[in-house]
Amino acid sequence: MLKIYNTLAREKQAFVPILAGHVSMYVCGMTVYDYCHLGHARVMVVFDLVARWLRASGYDLKYVRNITDIDDKIIRRARENGETIRQLSDRFIAAMNEDAAALGVLPPDFEPRATDYVAQMLDMIGTLEKNGYAYVAAGDDVCYSVRKFDGYGKLSGKSLEDLRAGERVDVMAGKQDPLDFVLWKHAREDEPAEVKWPSPWGPGRPGWHIECSAMGSELLGSHFDIHGGGQDLQFPHHENEIAQSEGAHQCQFVNYWMHNGFVRVDDEKMSKSLGNFFTIREVLKKYDAEVVRFFILRAHYRSPLNYSDAHLDDARHALTRLYTALKGVSGDAPVDWNEAHAVRFKAALDDDFNTPEAMAALFDLVTAVNRGEAALAGQLKALGGVVGLLQRDPQVFLQAAPAGGLSNEEIEAKVGARGTAKKAKNFAESDRIRDELKAAGIVLEDGPQGTTWRRA
Repeated sequence: MLKIYNTLAREKQAFVPILAGHVSMYVCGMTVYDYCHLGHARVMVVFDLVARWLRASGYDLKYVRNITDIDDKIIRRARENGETIRQLSDRFIAAMNEDAAALGVLPPDFEPRATDYVAQMLDMIGTLEKNGYAYVAAGDDVCYSVRKFDGYGKLSGKSLEDLRAGERVDVMAGKQDPLDFVLWKHAREDEPAEVKWPSPWGPGRPGWHIECSAMGSELLGSHFDIHGGGQDLQFPHHENEIAQSEGAHQCQFVNYWMHNGFVRVDDEKMSKSLGNFFTIREVLKKYDAEVVRFFILRAHYRSPLNYSDAHLDDARHALTRLYTALKGVSGDAPVDWNEAHAVRFKAALDDDFNTPEAMAALFDLVTAVNRGEAALAGQLKALGGVVGLLQRDPQVFLQAAPAGGLSNEEIEAKVGARGTAKKAKNFAESDRIRDELKAAGIVLEDGPQGTTWRRA
């Protein structure tokens, strides 16, 4: 039986969907004002894995991942660029989809844009006002009264006193309490007309937190199975989602909350101020996209993920070992779930998506294939496909240059130059080229028919 670590309960729990055989899952997506970074890559790949495994387990999944296309940063960036907010968001949504596809991330069933759901947000704010949770503050912003909601803090595990003492919150003049948060932002004169929607409280735009509550309930209902996102969203975003949704609908919002861990770079938190901030596109210039996916999946989703060139190089070598075992495999075969390695693989993923243990099962399959059990190579490919790996032609992967490395043509040219140097008895030059290729991860094999090469 599938078990999921539920952040709300702070323990692994048996997964029991609200409706037998069906799963509803909402994941907080991107705010589209720039290219996606490694943190976004982890969210996309982790919950792509979750979606794949739920479907492989026989569930009918309805997967929603939203897009925030209205936000202070978006407004500011569009103004700086001299373009409309729609132009900016369309451009970065297209880039996000390109990055996701490169990483083998399947599209969610629904990808709602916040600006298409303002009417639903207004309805929810109106309900919250009617239920006594919302009020109009000074400046005509509409705020949520946190102290009116008895369960506030249950996701983060902190009392209101703890939160007031230690958490960073927006402090705005006119709030009844510093922890109160904005549901509807009254329009400012310097903001463009495209972000000024009419409302019962005057023209303005929605606050960030209300977006996900409205989109989630509209597409999945007032009560659904799984809500996911990065660990950084646990407070205040997800805490506020619970307060809004349960305050409006008077029922439990979500049964299972999932949060993936942070991405660190060389053991430091990824940050633009530290100069260690990497976009997906920057990483893919240097590393094959499947290597990056494998690198993300090799760590447990709740653990910190430490990015470094050394770790990516190690992931490339490990993935190369998997693909090497697939040489000669043609066609696709279904998984034999009764086979011992598949039993172990399934048990691992059923245990809170334990991908490190699942990958260990794949490498045990490699060992078996290398011992002569060639028939298991098809099983290796089939299990890899369950998690979005190992579906390329092995020769294509093994002969492909790592992003930023030597192309096949460049390697052939160097091998030819080395052959010419050997014929001229210029052994110093021949050795230099061999060493240069070795440093680039290219292994040369001299034989009666000439020199062949492969990537290490």
